[in-house]
Amino acid sequence: MSEEMLVRHCSPTLAGLKTANLVNCPCRSKKELLDRLQEYNRQLNPRGVVLQLLSWGKGTALVYVYRPDRLGQDLTGDGWPILGREGYTEPDAGKCLRCLARRLKESGEFPHEIGLFLGYPPEDVAGFIEHRGQGCKCVGAWKVYGDAEAAKKTFARYKKCTDIYLRLHQDGCPLTRLTVRSGALATAGA
Repeated sequence: MSEEMLVRHCSPTLAGLKTANLVNCPCRSKKELLDRLQEYNRQLNPRGVVLQLLSWGKGTALVYVYRPDRLGQDLTGDGWPILGREGYTEPDAGKCLRCLARRLKESGEFPHEIGLFLGYPPEDVAGFIEHRGQGCKCVGAWKVYGDAEAAKKTFARYKKCTDIYLRLHQDGCPLTRLTVRSGALATAGA
């Protein structure tokens, strides 16, 4: 997984605007990917960002890029009742991530509650589950069943952030400088 791929798919998380992103990346060697993730984690963990391999198969890997402090808040807040209904046993972020990885492996598809792990509004995740992905108000980074106007503003912030981060990265700005330290005010794309 290249830095460019990480910036392209994860800028809102790097900027501290979003809890997490997923990257589906081609990969020839699991060991090579794990070595690369270890190097990214060495650089980004001090800034509050973690990269974790969620699933692996047939030359592709699903990498979860997240901010543990925000994930813990998301999973113990309004999202927990949804996770409980989906079979998660306790609102511990580490245990929930292990359960999510197991569900990805067993089902071979995305469990619908994955939106909670990405920082999507619980009402939209619940709406997606209830309506089986149909009848949403709008579509952007996720399908919206709740506040469409707020979601559209968020989608625009994510796009602006990604555009800025891609330009900065192409101009030589290092990944560590693009990653806002946890607790710092995220202003990119605001």
